[in-house]
Amino acid sequence: MASKAEPKTKKINLALQGGGAHGALAWGILDALLEDGRLEVDGFSATSAGTMNALAFAQGYHEGGRDGARAKLEEFWWETSKAGAFFSPVRGNPMERFLGLGSGENPLAYFMFDTMTRILSPYQFNPLDINPLKDVLERVIDFDKVRACEKLKMFISATNVRTGKVKVFRSEEVSLDVALASACLPFLFKAVEIDGEHYWDGGYTGNPALYPLFYQTETSDVVIIHLNPLYREEIPTTAPAIMNRLNEVSFNDSLLKELRAVAFVKKLIEHDMIRDEYKHMYKDILVHSVRADDMMKEFSVTSKFDTDWDFLTTLRDSGREGMKTWLAEHFDNIGRKASVNLHDEFLNDKGIDKHFFSKRNMNAGKKK
Repeated sequence: MASKAEPKTKKINLALQGGGAHGALAWGILDALLEDGRLEVDGFSATSAGTMNALAFAQGYHEGGRDGARAKLEEFWWETSKAGAFFSPVRGNPMERFLGLGSGENPLAYFMFDTMTRILSPYQFNPLDINPLKDVLERVIDFDKVRACEKLKMFISATNVRTGKVKVFRSEEVSLDVALASACLPFLFKAVEIDGEHYWDGGYTGNPALYPLFYQTETSDVVIIHLNPLYREEIPTTAPAIMNRLNEVSFNDSLLKELRAVAFVKKLIEHDMIRDEYKHMYKDILVHSVRADDMMKEFSVTSKFDTDWDFLTTLRDSGREGMKTWLAEHFDNIGRKASVNLHDEFLNDKGIDKHFFSKRNMNAGKKK
């Protein structure tokens, strides 16, 4: 008897990390996923820049399916680039560009900006709480349409300032304030108040939070799109390099803790160590990982503020090429098995310097 044919499309959950302008890499990954057409997204868990990609994806998908999602993603990043032309702290002047310092790689303007934020708080230097992201979101995103997109479940993370705990906002709660809270860097903007509580960037406590995808979706496959390098061979010795690595470590910490918990539960399931009356409470999560550490570790933390269109589209093109490679290598694993070994990739002491696409894709993605 012939085996039953597999469906043409497979469902996944997407976990989108934050990372400022580096979110353009995830834009490219999502664009390639939409263009390929074989994966359907069940749920998004997202933080900061990941939230922006999820919002644009959801609204565009609601309005015009896959093509609509691709168009809305491009619109969001184009508007972000235009806003950054006036507000980006790393937009170099002509001399910096001539010296190769104007594309987010430690421009002099950033160091002046960084020094200011260590002396003054946003309550002092930005009393009107001017936020260019707010203007972009008001122009590009219709939150009524995002909430109306019933085909996609949304889980947006922010950090509760008082409790220090992650707050996950569900689809029906998504709003302009939720989006701003998810991306609220406390040294730049005042905490965002929602229903009497104050919130900062979700990256501090959930970058992104994985657990909502386990309990509130039917899909077992979770594809994590990483923006922050997990492993570096070299030890940072300069002040900028130390701050850069500290940023990466702090914004990966919550994710690694959740992956450790996933690995523990998977071990219990594999060895049939869960009592029968509790088995319905646990799901065997199939984790997949799209990483670009080889490429992303070439950038410093300053480049997360670089919204130059050439830089954003270079990241986008690299993400597209990398995702095409990832799909060719791992699509068959979806619905069958995890494509990463959680212990080897994320939980051992040394880590594995193995990535699904590297800086060669970045070079290939650059426009001639």
